[in-house]
Amino acid sequence: MRTDTPQTIYRSDYTPPSYLVDTVELGFDLDPTRTVVANRLTLRRNPDSAQREIELYGEDIELVALRLNGRLLQEGDYAVNGSLLTIPNTPEEATLEIETLCVPEQNTTLSGLYTSNGNFFTQCEAEGFRRITYFPDRPDVMATYTVMLRANKERYPVLLSNGNLLEEGDLADGRHYAKWEDPFKKPSYLFALVAAQLVCQEETFRLADGRDALLQVWVEEGNLDKTDYAMQSLKHSIRWDEERYGLELDLDRFMIVATSDFNMGAMENKGLNIFNTKFVLANPRVATDIDFQGIEAVVAHEYFHNWTGNRVTCRDWFQLSLKEGLTVFRDQEFTSDMIGTELGRAVTRIDQVRTLRQAQFPEDAGPMAHPVRPDSFVEINNFYTVTVYEKGAEVVRMYQTLLGREGFRKGMDLYFERHDEQAVTCDDFRLAMADAGGRDFTQFERWYSQAGTPQLRFETRYDEAAQTYDITLFQSCPATPGQPTKLPFHIPVAVGLLDRAGRDMPLTVDGKDMGTTAVLELLEERQTFVFTGVTEQPVASVLRDFSAPVILQGGYTDADLLHLFNHDSDPVNRWEAGQRLAMGRLLKLTGETAVDAKLSLDDTFIEAMRRMLVDESLDPAFREQALLLPSETMIAEQLSEVDPLSVHVARQFMRANIGAALRTELMAQYQANLTPGPYSPDAASAGKRALKNLALSYLNAAPDEETIALAARQCVDADNMTDRAAALSTLIHARAPEAEAELARFYDEFQGEALVVDKWFAMQASAPTTDIAKVRELMRHPAFNLRNPNRARSLVANYCMNNAVQFHAPNGSGYLFWAEHVTLLDGLNPQVAARLARAMDRWRRFTPSLQVHMKTALQQVAGQQRLSNDVREVVTKALAN
Repeated sequence: MRTDTPQTIYRSDYTPPSYLVDTVELGFDLDPTRTVVANRLTLRRNPDSAQREIELYGEDIELVALRLNGRLLQEGDYAVNGSLLTIPNTPEEATLEIETLCVPEQNTTLSGLYTSNGNFFTQCEAEGFRRITYFPDRPDVMATYTVMLRANKERYPVLLSNGNLLEEGDLADGRHYAKWEDPFKKPSYLFALVAAQLVCQEETFRLADGRDALLQVWVEEGNLDKTDYAMQSLKHSIRWDEERYGLELDLDRFMIVATSDFNMGAMENKGLNIFNTKFVLANPRVATDIDFQGIEAVVAHEYFHNWTGNRVTCRDWFQLSLKEGLTVFRDQEFTSDMIGTELGRAVTRIDQVRTLRQAQFPEDAGPMAHPVRPDSFVEINNFYTVTVYEKGAEVVRMYQTLLGREGFRKGMDLYFERHDEQAVTCDDFRLAMADAGGRDFTQFERWYSQAGTPQLRFETRYDEAAQTYDITLFQSCPATPGQPTKLPFHIPVAVGLLDRAGRDMPLTVDGKDMGTTAVLELLEERQTFVFTGVTEQPVASVLRDFSAPVILQGGYTDADLLHLFNHDSDPVNRWEAGQRLAMGRLLKLTGETAVDAKLSLDDTFIEAMRRMLVDESLDPAFREQALLLPSETMIAEQLSEVDPLSVHVARQFMRANIGAALRTELMAQYQANLTPGPYSPDAASAGKRALKNLALSYLNAAPDEETIALAARQCVDADNMTDRAAALSTLIHARAPEAEAELARFYDEFQGEALVVDKWFAMQASAPTTDIAKVRELMRHPAFNLRNPNRARSLVANYCMNNAVQFHAPNGSGYLFWAEHVTLLDGLNPQVAARLARAMDRWRRFTPSLQVHMKTALQQVAGQQRLSNDVREVVTKALAN
């Protein structure tokens, strides 16, 4: 664990590296208790740097020997200060040889070189390579790598690294070797190795240029039957990138390796992607529709990094969104194109908007708020956030909205032409888009430099005599830590107008025919746009397709929202109208719950939900999204003071009312959306299952014998994990007597499937019926292991982050549990601990009685003498005034 004094690093302090590295030769003698690493670098002084010494970083490794141009250096020839090793008075060109030792089996951080289930893996992003060898471990130092791996052949028959395999063979002492070469320059964070007992599914794939590439998915024995979907997703990703962006796989092979011990979802190491098993292993028996969708998206994301992140990488970690935001956007577009239909694309877009509202908007409004391109950090691992990723993707999406799909492609082409095999900045990407599109994106830069979620408001005025319709847009952005005032953003606002029959009206602005959706560019705090030739009073459909990551405030009456919910041709705004109708009522119910008022729900809303439920002209997947109520997190975001119990009671009351009022229709839709025959994860089938299982959930919001029996029967009869998990979760939430027996049967059947056991823990941890005593009981279960990130997240994090009622118990027991386990995890894996710590970073928004307990728990963690920088940064910012 890093226990050095936390130091804030600022983007403005960036200086170029003192030396550039041309080639890296690495030799590994792999042993879990004592791995020897030999490292030979060829360096040359960087003409852009004024420094005259070589700077290397190393953590938790033992330096054995250091040679400069063949001369063994003594202690007086170099200096070590914390993690920094410096060699002064070095020549213009140098060959540096470094020998180090590390102990992979003791590396519980899962950063650097570590073991999992007896196998060797690496994770070097962001600063894990320095746990392997001393190196100028920064993303703007790019070099070509040759790697020699040596290990016991029986224990580690598979030896993998980046790039292309040059040779392999046996050694005399029962060991074997493999030599790999990556011909493309890369930063150290993209280095990877695997030494393991694995099996693989492999295929030869014909690329667009006629070359054949070897594709491999490596897993542990017994999991080969769960790799086909990942392989198909990889092939689809390669083909899509060729067709959409003209980008080809540049190596002879591409490998995916799955491990159960991994801090993230996956890692894009050049040619050797290492994945969390969660995003590789799937078949109908063990994986849900959401699991299949996740695999397709993450496989695509990591493959797309081959160009947006690897061939062109980020100059420094402040530019992280340059690769992550861009690549998230690319995987989102890929997912939409794989579905193909307009409503299918809308459903994926709605999922993206939900993520922003449930995770990113709250982050923007909390103590950890930061711009898409942060200005400072204490620990870079804390900035792998929804702001950098998902909001970063929204910034990229706005370029496409402003330039059009063809114009955006031109910008991408120019970006690669200018910067292939370079480490660059967000500004370089912005300038490529501006130059390719002939646009001035100077003001657009504020999306990178200003934190917070802009707030958008609109007012309208119709002049019947002149047949003009004015829309006045207003923007503002609240203060965030370190940024008390904000300048106006460049916001693309997509707008349509609906007539009284619900049809799109043709739009003319400034004499230009804009079709039925106009993209208005808001550049000032207030701007008015005039639509001409408007023959009747319309209803405005503002922010179509969620054209900018903003909070749209006010502007609509209930009648307007009902009109949009029934008729809007833009599916995202049609869904949004339903969310606004529901949210207004949920907030009223929450207030009434807090004062013990008698709760009620109006017939107008129920009838709107009924019409949506039975509208067979709409895809089931869209209807499921439209009928899903705003989450408790999103409700809480609208409140100045949060009482989690009142929020929960209000939402459950609305669910129960919908379930009772629409019982006949829900039963009919349950039957109409059964999916007989062999399971398929395709979008249409998944949409039917989603609507059917939502109907089951509503029917059991106020359960009776018939609805519980329906869920219990689905539990027993289901031939796929989607339906079985949905039914079991429904029984748990309904407090059904059958739940305990079904949980036991579920575990007995799947105890050998780690990812399904994670689901078993997660279902219980997130249920409002699970109190702190039950969580502690589950932690004593023989299948629970706090050292495994997936298992820790499934139980501990799910309870703290997704079980608001029990976690926020009035006696503060949930907060003491949080403090205890943040501290325990910090001693094992600071990255996992820091993510858990975020569960309390917005403690000031809760009721005063809860704040007292929360502050005590935060202070308990902050008072630990040995605390990682990862966790200390989070709790310090949370406690700061």
